[in-house]
Amino acid sequence: MTTFALLYSLHVLAAMIWVGGMFFAWMVLRPAAVSELQPPERLQLWAEVFRRFFHWVWASVLILPVSGIGLWHMRFDSLAAAPRYVHVMAGLFLVMLALFLRIQLLQLPELRRAIAAQNWPEGGATLGHIRKLVGINLLLGLLVVTLASARPLF
Repeated sequence: MTTFALLYSLHVLAAMIWVGGMFFAWMVLRPAAVSELQPPERLQLWAEVFRRFFHWVWASVLILPVSGIGLWHMRFDSLAAAPRYVHVMAGLFLVMLALFLRIQLLQLPELRRAIAAQNWPEGGATLGHIRKLVGINLLLGLLVVTLASARPLF
């Protein structure tokens, strides 16, 4: 396996884990949890889901820029020589990273505090904020995947 193929594979796998996980959470897990669980159990489930999933997201947000910059250097003569879609993908990654960090560093501790205090309304409101941020990140991630897969057309 060439270095390029290894970097490309790692890059695609990291993106698939992050975006695919958000898609599953938004489109499958959330509706099932709403229909089957009461607020206390639902909030506890989400706290545990985030704890487990965010380990994988951290791996993804570390692998994506390292592999992306490696691919960028191997494929193009310079960063400036890369096509516009590559720059757009890099910019969208930064926005997605900022939203993830907001959830991880600000919203998730707030959710944990509400659960510990058994303040279910506050926990529900916090989970609603997290859901919106994840929804935005999911849309951005799907846009990045679309740009990457449609790149021969640009």
